Amino acid sequence: MTAPLEGLQQVLERTLNGIGQTRQTFQPQLRLREVGTITLVSTGIATVSGLPGAGFEELLSFPGGVFGIVFNLDETEIGVVLLGDYAHLQAGDSVERTGRVMDVAVGEALLGRVIDPLGQPLDGLGPLASSARLPIERPAAPIMDRAPVSLPLQTGLKVIDALIPIGRGQRELILGDRQTGKTAIALDTILNQHDQNVLCVYCAIGQRASAVAKAVAILREKGALAYTVVVVAEGNAAPGLAYVAPYAATSIAESFMEAGRDVLIVYDDLTQHARAYRELSLLLRRPPGREAFPGDIFYIHSRLLERATHLSEARGAGSLTALPIIETEAQDISAYIPTNLISITDGQVYLSPALFELGVLPAVDVSKSVSRVGGKAQRAAYRAVAGDLKLAYAQFEELETFARFGARLDADTQLVIEHGRRIRACLKQAEFAPVSVPAQIATLLALSSGLFDDIALKQMRAAGAAVAEAAAHLPEDLRERLQAAGKLRDADREAVIETVRQALRTFQAEAATGAELAAESDSHAESRP
Repeated sequence: MTAPLEGLQQVLERTLNGIGQTRQTFQPQLRLREVGTITLVSTGIATVSGLPGAGFEELLSFPGGVFGIVFNLDETEIGVVLLGDYAHLQAGDSVERTGRVMDVAVGEALLGRVIDPLGQPLDGLGPLASSARLPIERPAAPIMDRAPVSLPLQTGLKVIDALIPIGRGQRELILGDRQTGKTAIALDTILNQHDQNVLCVYCAIGQRASAVAKAVAILREKGALAYTVVVVAEGNAAPGLAYVAPYAATSIAESFMEAGRDVLIVYDDLTQHARAYRELSLLLRRPPGREAFPGDIFYIHSRLLERATHLSEARGAGSLTALPIIETEAQDISAYIPTNLISITDGQVYLSPALFELGVLPAVDVSKSVSRVGGKAQRAAYRAVAGDLKLAYAQFEELETFARFGARLDADTQLVIEHGRRIRACLKQAEFAPVSVPAQIATLLALSSGLFDDIALKQMRAAGAAVAEAAAHLPEDLRERLQAAGKLRDADREAVIETVRQALRTFQAEAATGAELAAESDSHAESRP
């Protein structure tokens, strides 16, 4: 028993000696803290006094782990936008400066995760394993650090890739009334980036939790979540979270772009973002302007979308392509927020409720849609086969409207209308079913060569599927040349047309048989007394 007691006594003596040495060498340090007081708490905002040194957009720490961003700097108090659940805050609570602006976790560890704008995981998969952070508000790349948009971003949608092409580094607006398929186009584009070496960021702003859950389920089911980061500010969240969500998502995307990667970011949608900012501004007593929006509503979107670009070779040649979504009301694209976004972006894809009701999906109105940059980045093969397609489709729509008045049409006009109907049928596409580049080029070649003109409209869906199936079985080297950016060679064009002609032979034979039966029926009817 003596040996264990002696050992314990020696350990105790060493511990006491260590404590004594620590007390002798300890030097107390004073840390300056600036603490203020809440004077008012309202819906999503707070008024704070006693922080004269606080700066604009500085992050403040509130009780209960809630943070806020300084928005108003008045002489005696400051207005703060709250980020998170503020129900427990009340006047008299203390507020502390953090000395930093709001930042967000970035890096490869975020791929496949669903997070909120503060970087907190929402998918139940544990904390984020990322140590790198970036401020959510960052200056856009200078002009001299940018390169022209030169590479296409394939959406997998025939109507967009052929007629309204998008380039990597472009900002293309998607707008239309509610429930016309805006989110479906964005998700289709994300799904088509599989094996395209493009990372994606999907930012849901003020959306219903059920709609966000459905989008995440689709991405997971199709295998797209592995290369996608989902940033969510739910509809019942504080308006401050809806305001900072797109900026946080853009910083995440920029971290990939600055590493030399190609990135696609979807803002769904900026209408909710503008409304959240209007709510905060009115609560903070900022002067209202048109439609009660504050005067800097244009600036909050322009400084966001200017961060999407194609970097030069010296900066790593990465790109950030932005697809902002805007909801219009009663097809009014000349409203305040839509016109702001149209002037900021490099083109728009307009979705028509009339086409949606007719079953023309995706319901893209080609006449009101435009891409101001993507044509320069479009593959030469597309330009060769789809050059006259938009003009032919526009002529068809005009003649179709004219034909509704019951006017007698000559044979040439009838041919234009029938050809246009087949163009529209070919541009129809099922949801979440992206079409590969070889299949698109084969379909467009068949259209421009008139191979679909002899096929009945009710057979067009099956005929289009047969062409896509035939394109998948083209020789490997030919498919690689179609995927490349080079011009379409005459030999390749003839090879594709011959393959398509073989695939459509059955449908053309059925159409010819149907025409003969119809002619025979007409002759019998004429021969009757």
